[in-house]
Amino acid sequence: MAASKVRHAGTNFMKENKNISRREREKRRQRRDMLAAAIQLFSEKGYHNASMQEIAAKAEFAVGTLYKFFKNKEDLYKALVTEQADRFHETLTATLAEEVGEIEQLRNYVRDKGTVFMDNVAFIRLYFAETRGASFNIKAGLDSELRERHHQLLQILAAVFSKGMNKGMFRRIAEPYHLAVALDSLCNAFLSNWLEGRDSYPESPDIILNIFFQGLLEPTAP
Repeated sequence: MAASKVRHAGTNFMKENKNISRREREKRRQRRDMLAAAIQLFSEKGYHNASMQEIAAKAEFAVGTLYKFFKNKEDLYKALVTEQADRFHETLTATLAEEVGEIEQLRNYVRDKGTVFMDNVAFIRLYFAETRGASFNIKAGLDSELRERHHQLLQILAAVFSKGMNKGMFRRIAEPYHLAVALDSLCNAFLSNWLEGRDSYPESPDIILNIFFQGLLEPTAP
């Protein structure tokens, strides 16, 4: 993630902490510790095989304390997925809000999408593993929420393509939203390969973007 974004995030975190009581800060810390322990155990054992007792022990809390924050394991998992999705959405939305020009916005999107994905790989593996499980029923309610967040992000990304077209910078080779879907899906394909150990995610975002910027056909091709 860009250094400026890290600095802003740190500044915002400190400001937020100054505005809340010590007790509330402690409660937030406990909740973070519980969610971190849940990610680790769910990743190692799977959602169904990890118990609330084990999560509490991993986080070094009494199980009763865990139940003060989450009414059951399903509630804990939903909170975990929702908060991670929010973090992804906020990071990439901030990336696309930077006033650096459309080409640089696209470069930063490709770069930061890879960074936030790889920085949260334990959660990514957990979500993919459980989503693919046909017996995993609680994901049904989450899916609509996550799809809506993703749709909102694609609309913001589409606006970048649209602005570039209006400036005469990009050719209208497809509708802006379709280009947003294509770019996001291309990033996901590279990240999926990285997750499976087949290939690395490109260090330079232009490796992905040149598929858009340069195209496949030679000018002399029929």
